[in-house]
Amino acid sequence: MTPGRLRTFCLAFDGAVEDFPFGPETSVFKVEGKMFALSALDARPLTVNLKCDPEIALRLRAEHPAIVPGRHMNKRHWNTVTVSGLPDRTVRELIEDSYDLVVAGLPKAARLRLNHP
Repeated sequence: MTPGRLRTFCLAFDGAVEDFPFGPETSVFKVEGKMFALSALDARPLTVNLKCDPEIALRLRAEHPAIVPGRHMNKRHWNTVTVSGLPDRTVRELIEDSYDLVVAGLPKAARLRLNHP
């Protein structure tokens, strides 16, 4: 997955926006003001921080060397994924899971606006 495809995929979710609260080099993808993905899109290797259920995060880290505890994040709830170390399909699924996890924690009115009851 290229940096451009990563950006396009993250922005395709309902209500997703790109923000730069940590400086111009770090893209932060949010829904309703809550982060679901964070990446320095110009970095090599390309990595992305993604929110994850803590139990699933542990399993993923054990199964995939390309998934480690989230750098500069709460390591219980975030993973850092080296994009080149996984199939594109897996990366897309992890991003979607992160988005869904964040949306699930939003107030009901926000979820309804996003078509996520």
